Amino acid sequence: MEEQAKNEIRRAVGKQIQDLTQGLSEFEERAQTVNLYQPIGRLSRIDSLTNQGILLSGISKSKARLTALQRTLQDIDDPEFGHCLECGQDINPKRLIALPESRLCISCAQ
Repeated sequence: MEEQAKNEIRRAVGKQIQDLTQGLSEFEERAQTVNLYQPIGRLSRIDSLTNQGILLSGISKSKARLTALQRTLQDIDDPEFGHCLECGQDINPKRLIALPESRLCISCAQ
C-alpha cells in the first residue's frame, strides 16, 4: 500500500477516534444510574431503565470500536495491512478510510 493512502487512513482513524471518544463521554454522562427512589411514575421509571440499557449497550459497542481503531493505528505500518485476511487481495483504500478496522475486502465481507 502506498504511503499516501496510509496517511489518509491515519487521518481518518484519528478523526474517528476523536469523534468516538467525544461521543463516549456524552453517552457515559447520560447513562448515569437511574435513581429508583425518585418520585416519578412506574412507566417513566421503566422508560428510564430501558434508555439506560440502550445507552450502556451503545457504550460497549463504541468501546469495542475504539479498541479496533487503536489497533488499526498500530497495524498500519505492518506490510500485511490492507490485505484481505480471507483471499489475500488488497482492500480498497476507500473502504479502509471509511472502515479502517476492516480486515476483509468487500467481496469476502459479503
